[in-house]
Amino acid sequence: MPKRTKKYEESLIKALKNPKEAAEYLNVHLEEAEKDSEALFLLALRDVAKAYGIMHVAKNSDLGRESLYKALSKMGNPKLKTLRALLDTVGLKLIVQPKVG
Repeated sequence: MPKRTKKYEESLIKALKNPKEAAEYLNVHLEEAEKDSEALFLLALRDVAKAYGIMHVAKNSDLGRESLYKALSKMGNPKLKTLRALLDTVGLKLIVQPKVG
């Protein structure tokens, strides 16, 4: 009998529908200090948008679907307004906290 395994992306998308999981996922990517950390954060943000449905996010954030895809691409450069609108649509907010230690 063959093993039935879920694809990684399916479980990730399911987990990211939980705002707490999505926030933690984005924070981990935001804290990365690697060379490609900005591109990786944008891809993580795209994963969160995919979890909620790109069409849903675009419609409820007053962003065009194509514009949203472009902003969240590896070479994207979303404006703060775009980031806030996307996060608001998925039940998250952007905050700044002091460094600890």
